[in-house]
Amino acid sequence: MLRSVHRHLGKLVAGAAIAVTATAAMIAITLPGSAGADDPGDERRNGIQGQAGAGDSAGNGRGAADTPHAGVIAASPREGEHGVGRDPLTDEELNRAEALALTPAARAAGEDVTGDRGPHHLTTNLAEPLPSEADSGPRRAEVSFYDYRTDELITKTVNLDTGTVERTGTQRGVQPSPHREELREALALILADPLGDDLKGDYEHATGRPLTTPDQLWFNGDVYRTYREEHVPDELAACGEHRCVRMVTKVKDGAWIDTRDLIVDLSARTVARTG
Repeated sequence: MLRSVHRHLGKLVAGAAIAVTATAAMIAITLPGSAGADDPGDERRNGIQGQAGAGDSAGNGRGAADTPHAGVIAASPREGEHGVGRDPLTDEELNRAEALALTPAARAAGEDVTGDRGPHHLTTNLAEPLPSEADSGPRRAEVSFYDYRTDELITKTVNLDTGTVERTGTQRGVQPSPHREELREALALILADPLGDDLKGDYEHATGRPLTTPDQLWFNGDVYRTYREEHVPDELAACGEHRCVRMVTKVKDGAWIDTRDLIVDLSARTVARTG
């Protein structure tokens, strides 16, 4: 019992450090709270004006513009199929770029993080125009994939005007930040491994419920880079060539759980402890 108390106390103390390292990630997903939502002053601060009428009840002669009323949210303008110049890629362009980049041959040859056919899609971004084109050239997209069959980063430049793939680049040993689906798979591998027993125990201790799926946790993570580590276990020596990630986890609306010592090799589908 004493050992259990010490372990949970250690997790709690470590939680403060985890919170600091994950602040940037939390900022990215934090939504505004409801504090002050019922405060009439919010409407005036937001510049919402009232209907026509005489002065206020105090007789100070304020006009209609000072009378608050319920706000009306205007509908977003309809997005066109194609952007112009340096406009962000539209949904239609995103879908078109990914379809053009992932040819039937590429889908058959590659493998995603779960072992299914096709390389794992990471990002699709608007490509920079060529120096000779400035902003008057065709719109292009850069689509990146990670192929778990070959451990290669694949980048394709797609011309959205002509519908062609203009360039294809392949790199080994280059590890961009992981996609959320990759992090979810990494957490699933932790939960299926004996090294995930502490995580499951801490979750049940905090909530009173068993932890069975990644969706019960808030999670984030990044690539595990061996050159930043003082000691790299033998099981993780291939990281860099393999795609390896370190996770940060938290009970939803609750306590942090320290999982920073667990590294998942997504290429080999194994879990190792660094400490």
